[in-house]
Amino acid sequence: MSNVRNKYRFLFAGGGTGGHLFPAVAVAEQIREMKPDADILFIGTKDRIEGRVVPKLGFKFKSIWIKGFSRKLNFENLLFPIKLFVSVIQSLVINISFKPKVAIGSGGYVAGPAIWAASVMGAKIILIEQNSYPGVTTRILERYANEVHLSFEESKKYLRKEKIHQLSGNPVRKNLGRMERREALRKFGLSDEKKTLLVIGGSLGAKTINEAMSESIKILENNNLQVIWQTGKNYFEQYKPMYSSSVKVFDFIEDMNAAYSACDLLLARAGATTIAELLNLGIPAILVPSPNVAENHQFYNAKSLADNNAAILIEDKNLKIELTKNVLETMNSEIKLSDLKKKALQMAKPDAAKVIAGNAIKFAEAI
Repeated sequence: MSNVRNKYRFLFAGGGTGGHLFPAVAVAEQIREMKPDADILFIGTKDRIEGRVVPKLGFKFKSIWIKGFSRKLNFENLLFPIKLFVSVIQSLVINISFKPKVAIGSGGYVAGPAIWAASVMGAKIILIEQNSYPGVTTRILERYANEVHLSFEESKKYLRKEKIHQLSGNPVRKNLGRMERREALRKFGLSDEKKTLLVIGGSLGAKTINEAMSESIKILENNNLQVIWQTGKNYFEQYKPMYSSSVKVFDFIEDMNAAYSACDLLLARAGATTIAELLNLGIPAILVPSPNVAENHQFYNAKSLADNNAAILIEDKNLKIELTKNVLETMNSEIKLSDLKKKALQMAKPDAAKVIAGNAIKFAEAI
């Protein structure tokens, strides 16, 4: 049973992917730093990323049965109404027991029943929307919200309650930061006399990015460039033979601070977390939105940056044709690299976690 006398009781719900989970974690860690006695509970699904990560970070975790609605016809979809009903009941039971003062939803299907149940219990509701085109959960829950924190100005036109919108940015992990470039390059066994391209396509990998890189790699090497290449687990064995003195191939990069610090240009998908990190660190980037995500939100994320000259946008279908040209043109222009860095930093909101945590604490104190 929760300590109901503790007024600093915060419920978090969001997950399914790291893009939904880690902004919530960043805010929760900020609350814990500002109010060490805060009572914090996460609601999620036990078989997705939040079930593995949240308990390791020292936060309480309760699971519900909900699962997302698949875009493909399958048996799981027939169970969706039953799972949703059960998850609503589970969420109500958890909220009745925990009695949150403030509930913070960061997207993903799990946030729906959990945040709705918190609103029924009278909790103040804060939503965090990471993507330029708001997800369906945010659009449904907005009617119950006291604040909606956005990462992109463009998001406002897809939502209704303009007075509660705040352009706060996407909260990023506290340990995000740069190290000295030469030291970072040394970690990867690379030269500090060459420019470095960092390629990340997600933990599992991005097929198109990997194929385009394999076709471009020799030309890039011949132009005195070096590469840190995260292929993803699904593609590592296929591209591992390309490892050389100037091409470092990994299935997954643990130390992203070192990778970001070593690179002069980033080639990546346009997930909300990647974008928040490259903006906060001022990293020049070529963004290739994944065509396989809900509501094409990565395209809108990348377009928002491209429209502000803060990144270069290449559509997935055009990558093999345009990759080499764009990398070489950008790397060979100090003016272009400098301008991309400057525009990225102008769009950054490095205090997002602190702002959202501060507002959540004020709500808790006011009740």
